[in-house]
Amino acid sequence: MRNLEQALGFVPADLEESLCPVPSETRRVVFRAKKALVGLVYDAAALEGSPYTFPEVHTLLDGYTVGGHRLEDERLVLNLRDAWTLLFSLVLSDQFSWSQETYCTLHAKVAFEEALTWGTFRNEAVSVAGTTAYVAPPWQTLSARYQEGIDSLATIDHPFIRSLNFFLFGAINQFFFDGNKRTARLMMNGALMTHGYDAISIPAARRSEFNLKMLRFYDHRDGTDMGNFLVQCISSI
Repeated sequence: MRNLEQALGFVPADLEESLCPVPSETRRVVFRAKKALVGLVYDAAALEGSPYTFPEVHTLLDGYTVGGHRLEDERLVLNLRDAWTLLFSLVLSDQFSWSQETYCTLHAKVAFEEALTWGTFRNEAVSVAGTTAYVAPPWQTLSARYQEGIDSLATIDHPFIRSLNFFLFGAINQFFFDGNKRTARLMMNGALMTHGYDAISIPAARRSEFNLKMLRFYDHRDGTDMGNFLVQCISSI
């Protein structure tokens, strides 16, 4: 495995290839992810602080409204459902790629009516709450930085490790006003499933641990801890 160029602003997770799962058929792993959709959506929403319980997410995805929740909380869950549904379609039709167009198309689903803009890279400065040393890249550099990052990711030989590093790359650069981690994880999972690896879901119960590791990642730009954390979540679906 080769390292990403230092110009990307972080050191990739130093994962041994022995930790990588054995790939299967793309259709099989997509089938498993579809069966686990409620859990995938619940986990992702919970990481964002959603008050929806697992049974409530199940009810909402079955097409029934759930009383007592804000409209924006409902929107978060439905957006995630729509984004995963789109991702399944892209992977199964061999249309998934790490192009900026695909990235923005998925973000348009994730952040619909939630972020300041959706489906386009941000055009203003942003910050990450809770960080002490992190400074997001200037918005004027994002398109060039994205292509540079994709080119550098392509130098990582192992598809599993390359996929995990996309999440780190997308998160550290804050390409969008909001929904960066959610969209980057979808891109990571699209690549994983394309290569026959099961999607990775970060369990809701590990939210605090995830948030702490992400803050450390932002401030220190060392992806080793987050990479190993993602590996620990492999069997979560």
